[in-house]
Amino acid sequence: MITVLVVDDQFLIRAGLVGLLRAAPSMEVVGEASDGAEAVALAAETNPQVILMDVRMPGLNGIDATERILARAADPAPRVLMLTTFDLDEYVYGALRVGASGFLLKDAGPERLFAAINAVANGDALFAPSVTRRLVQAYARQLARERPPALDALTTRELEVLKLTARGLSNAEIAERLYISEATVKTHLNRTMAKLDLGSRAQAVVVAYESGLVVPGR
Repeated sequence: MITVLVVDDQFLIRAGLVGLLRAAPSMEVVGEASDGAEAVALAAETNPQVILMDVRMPGLNGIDATERILARAADPAPRVLMLTTFDLDEYVYGALRVGASGFLLKDAGPERLFAAINAVANGDALFAPSVTRRLVQAYARQLARERPPALDALTTRELEVLKLTARGLSNAEIAERLYISEATVKTHLNRTMAKLDLGSRAQAVVVAYESGLVVPGR
């Protein structure tokens, strides 16, 4: 069972999400919050695996709430999936900066929502298909003032895994593509992140674009 905390200031949306999750046999709703401050308190109390976090809320917004939750969380920290009706760059930048694991638009269907929760619960980063490539390119340009980490320290297999990760493949899809186990994919990615001093899978994706390992559009 994946334990989930639902955070949204709009009652009908929150109730709809809770209803969908309670109908899913592999998911358990451990709490629901109507604002960021309540989310911070409930996250500490319930220790969920995944938090569905609205971005725009009165008082403490979702990005600031996420930062506080992750700063105070015990290991393993919850995985935060940001939910918003607004496809705006600054929200995704903010989500990346504070350590969110994913960004999904609220118009995604139930199947996409369930897949996103499963993905982030299993350690993947997930961003809405409509914004992923554009935002990664823009974020890479924003960071271009800093020298990108050298990829010389990576093995051939680590480079392959990083490249496929940047192209949006999940660990399972990478394992199938390279004929290796999912655990081996995770090992290669963890070693890559350690060598490049990266804190998240999302940052690894940015580095892949920024360094030219992956070229947008190809």
